[in-house]
Amino acid sequence: MNPVQRGKLAIAAAAIGVGLLSVTGCGFVNAQQTTHQYSASDGIKADLGQLQLRNILIVASGENEPGRVIGAVFNQSSSDATLTISGANGAQTEIPVKANSQTYLNDSADAAILSTAGVIPGGLTPITIRSGSDSATVNVPVVDGTLPEYAKYLPTTPTPTATPTSTATSTESAAAGH
Repeated sequence: MNPVQRGKLAIAAAAIGVGLLSVTGCGFVNAQQTTHQYSASDGIKADLGQLQLRNILIVASGENEPGRVIGAVFNQSSSDATLTISGANGAQTEIPVKANSQTYLNDSADAAILSTAGVIPGGLTPITIRSGSDSATVNVPVVDGTLPEYAKYLPTTPTPTATPTSTATSTESAAAGH
């Protein structure tokens, strides 16, 4: 092989090498997704002083229906805390969290219910989270029971029960002196 052919071969190899680097997904010029923090869940994450809220969302059947807050709250302080969540139209719920522990808002915990969800399922509703002197407002997703994993968390409205009353005929009989 003469020097001219070797030069052409070297140039061709270099061109192929550069071409392969461009199609291999080299991340040199692309943003690395591992440096971007986000909530890889349906809910949101928020930090409030020593409290960390993870995968927080509201399950409700409608905008003006009660909504149950689910997710997890971690307390990293050495004292007990109370997380207050305030939503639309004065809706509010309180969640006690023991010191250096976590509270999972699921079927093993007392339900944290807001009297109204604030938006239709599929939307985001602003809520204010507060513990001691720390507070923040975050937008929380509202979901309904379409997905089976959330259906069991839909708050149920109590069904009115009929109260026994005296019938009109017995009242009329007593009035007539019978």
